[in-house]
Amino acid sequence: MDWFISPFLSNQFMLYALLAGVIVSFTCAVVGTFVILRGLAFIGDAIAHGVLPGIAVAILLGIPGVVGAAIGTVVMISGVSLITLKSRLSSDTAIGLLFVGMLALGVIIVSRSTSFSGDLVRILFGEILGVSIQAIILQVIAAAVIVIVTMVCARPFMLLCFDPEQAQVSGFSSSLYHYIMLALIALTVVVSFQTVGTLLVFGMLLAPAGAGALLARRIGAMMAWATVFGTLSIYFGLLASYHLNIAAGAAIVLTAVLIFFIVFTVQTVRSQQVRRMELHPPHQ
Repeated sequence: MDWFISPFLSNQFMLYALLAGVIVSFTCAVVGTFVILRGLAFIGDAIAHGVLPGIAVAILLGIPGVVGAAIGTVVMISGVSLITLKSRLSSDTAIGLLFVGMLALGVIIVSRSTSFSGDLVRILFGEILGVSIQAIILQVIAAAVIVIVTMVCARPFMLLCFDPEQAQVSGFSSSLYHYIMLALIALTVVVSFQTVGTLLVFGMLLAPAGAGALLARRIGAMMAWATVFGTLSIYFGLLASYHLNIAAGAAIVLTAVLIFFIVFTVQTVRSQQVRRMELHPPHQ
């Protein structure tokens, strides 16, 4: 039992990491549900990578990386919107262009600095074992904002996920609520990159929510399952990191992906058994 509990009781940094991770898992569960249902995985990935130049410039200027990440997401979303509105190119093309452009710009900025190696690792993979109280407070505020916005926009979000035309007929602006969803994704990326990094936050958005989608038929239940799976990923990922001396952020996301495939396998086997029972019912 000590193997499972003592790392968090005897190390304050592990307790802070667990607390921050649980908040991140909750935030990613709420937003990740809409990423899955709305099919926003590509732009979510693009935002997660597109913040790199903003963070890099912020660090070089000596200002908080969160500010640079926020600016990077604004540039990313604005650029995609401008290209889509002012040209015949599809949104996927615009997202792809901005994705590779912002990522390349970030790599160039990093490569021009001789003192960036440690900061680059922190940006890409997070520093959950060094998370501060200030970062946890920021995550709590962001989580509260996301929950409030989700509750206020619950009906248009649901219509937008399942029937965008019905959303428009019901008097809701599809484009407006689409951009609100993108803003929630951006907010999640901005406040979560300090914990799990820009490369790994996308995994926390997708894997727990994807596993929840396999089990749940309603949005609320899907979010609940995603929160549970995300929290389990944080807990067991931190344990693996502590006992096996491996990277914490990567261990957390790998655990989340493994949980997804476990749920997927169990559901597939159950579906096959149900189908077999329907085709060959037992004789009375």
